[in-house]
Amino acid sequence: MKVLVTGTAGFIGYHVARRLAATNRCEVLGVDNLGDYYDVDLKRARLAQLGELKDFRFVQADFADAEKFTALVAHFKPDYVVHLGAQPGVRYSMENPAVYTQSNLVGFANVLEACRRTRVKHLVFASSSSVYGASAKPPYREDDNTDHPVSYYGATKKANEVMAQGYAHVHGLHVTGLRFFTVYGPWGRPDMAPTIFARAICEGRPLKLFNHGKNLRDFTYVDDIVDGVVKILLYPPQRDAEETAARTVRIYNLGHHRPVETLLFVQMLEQLLGRPAITELLPPQPGDMLETCADLTRIQSAIAFAPKIPLEEGLRRFAEWFRGYYKL
Repeated sequence: MKVLVTGTAGFIGYHVARRLAATNRCEVLGVDNLGDYYDVDLKRARLAQLGELKDFRFVQADFADAEKFTALVAHFKPDYVVHLGAQPGVRYSMENPAVYTQSNLVGFANVLEACRRTRVKHLVFASSSSVYGASAKPPYREDDNTDHPVSYYGATKKANEVMAQGYAHVHGLHVTGLRFFTVYGPWGRPDMAPTIFARAICEGRPLKLFNHGKNLRDFTYVDDIVDGVVKILLYPPQRDAEETAARTVRIYNLGHHRPVETLLFVQMLEQLLGRPAITELLPPQPGDMLETCADLTRIQSAIAFAPKIPLEEGLRRFAEWFRGYYKL
């Protein structure tokens, strides 16, 4: 079985590619452009880990380059594609929306077209809890209204879901979108809350907590996310003459279903790192969602998905990796 994974130098892409390549049943081709949105050395360190696996190969390429990416997919001829590459970051999308348009919209269109031409069995792509926006009430359900995102990043992910429906309807492409909820764990991005919080605690710097630390986040350990991605990948949607596009493109939440206040999250990190946090409590920020919580009914029914790693254990693993990698 041949699987192409985009974003393999990224956080979730690294973990998914590692799991697939370690099975000894998958030939995995990783694709990443090694963009400099955050520390490229961290991306290279992830790739060095993947390079030790005999069933993994890497190509540095940008899926936003239609000609080169389409040729790459045609040459590799994957059975399955896991599209995890994207321009991440809610707040940065307000400062530099053009890069989100290029990567998340133009790039995703290229992925859809390449999959159509190569006739892959199943495309699984990363959506986000950010699509729920202002109108949804937790716990978020997949059929909630997602027409009012509060960030441009969330809007691009909503657009991905609609674009995928169009391709499924017109071309019969089998597609599944997964809405990730606040993923954390070893090898996490430096611009995400766990690493930002841990660095501030270890370096004795003030830690800014917006909404006075009362934001609720559905922190989901990365291994649970990988379980969901890999299981759903092997079960493409079935299509018959009576099905509509909306039923052909499946959308699932992938979360933990146990939201935690960010202030409590920081307090747990304090204990694990053995150092006190200097907290600065601030008002809410534009574009922030006050609470995220995944309703998991649909994915539990589909693949019996259930998160296994409690926050206490997941944070312990993260803190151990953090101290080892950053030498703090």
